[in-house]
Amino acid sequence: MQGMQTMASALQQTTDRIRAAAADGTTLRIRGGGSKDFYGQSLQGDLLDTTALHGILSYEPTELVVTVGAGTKLTELETLLAERGQCLAFEPPHFHWSDNTGATVGGMVAAGLSGPARANAGAVREYVLGLHMLNGLGEELVFGGQVMKNVAGYDVSRMMVGSMGTLGLITEVSLKVLPVAPAEATLVFALNQAEALECLHRWSAQPLPLNASCWVHDDGAGSTGQDLLFVRLRGAVAAVEAACQKMLADEPGQRMDNAQAQADWTRCRDQQLPFFARPADPSLALWRLSVAQTAPVLDLPWAQLVEWHGGLRWLWAPLDAAARVQAVAQAHGGNATLFAASSAHSTRASSQFVMQDPAQMAIQQRLKQSLDPKGIFNPQRLFQAF
Repeated sequence: MQGMQTMASALQQTTDRIRAAAADGTTLRIRGGGSKDFYGQSLQGDLLDTTALHGILSYEPTELVVTVGAGTKLTELETLLAERGQCLAFEPPHFHWSDNTGATVGGMVAAGLSGPARANAGAVREYVLGLHMLNGLGEELVFGGQVMKNVAGYDVSRMMVGSMGTLGLITEVSLKVLPVAPAEATLVFALNQAEALECLHRWSAQPLPLNASCWVHDDGAGSTGQDLLFVRLRGAVAAVEAACQKMLADEPGQRMDNAQAQADWTRCRDQQLPFFARPADPSLALWRLSVAQTAPVLDLPWAQLVEWHGGLRWLWAPLDAAARVQAVAQAHGGNATLFAASSAHSTRASSQFVMQDPAQMAIQQRLKQSLDPKGIFNPQRLFQAF
């Protein structure tokens, strides 16, 4: 009861702050734990801290649904779920790019980023059942619900995923959770990128419990390093064991110790692998390329890390290579995003997010006008237009 009263008090204070900002034209920068301050085009406006909007509001393990305040620490939610043998299947990243720690649930939804299991488990938006939010006039809006099947109208709750706080302030969110898989195994193969992609395409077409994959050049393996493909399997015990036997028969490799593998996957999720270390050259930036899973090795000269069975390519490339990187991504059915810069002064870039379709941009602008008519939330965090 006390937690609910605290949440109600924090909600009222936040509402008053938004209404005052709307009245005098003050812009606000929505921020939870600050773990994604590096991400986005601009940090503008007076700070609006959401961490007071925290707490587990309801949890029904048998229904696989949890509702939490947007300022709740992601680690707190994950710990609670783990105690009941459940998890957020899309593996939201916590990151290490910012000095700030403590990713929040609201930030997780607003950023819309998923971890290694994304290709098989789905994205954040597929697990958002509903949410409460405050619009740019300080009005509370409720979308979706707290059940798996919901036909309550236009699904604005999922449109908030990835909006980077530009449409409104999320105050609470209901999420679908899943049981932890009964069995897990990670296999590692010494393959170059072309060979790894060929194997992933072949295995993806078969009824195998593939859950995550990561191909990278490991500088710590031998004197010159080694190209390695890691594949994680999750599912029923019999299915995982049978898949291990089949895949190791198809391609020479070995099975990793589970404890070591789990630690490595966490580092992959949070971009703490050596590949993600900031390079000494300040002109380089980390690019995130989303392409078709069947895309071949990309014609780019920079080292890459490949996830999502080929659908996600990471690479360090110069900031002035934006046009080339974007062109290659588009040629393979995707797009490129400047994800993080190697130096603090170049973290913000007008080319960070690119909306190629004018019709989609027009829809985004109408949504912004509808939900935040005075333009007070996170100005230019997502697009230069707003």
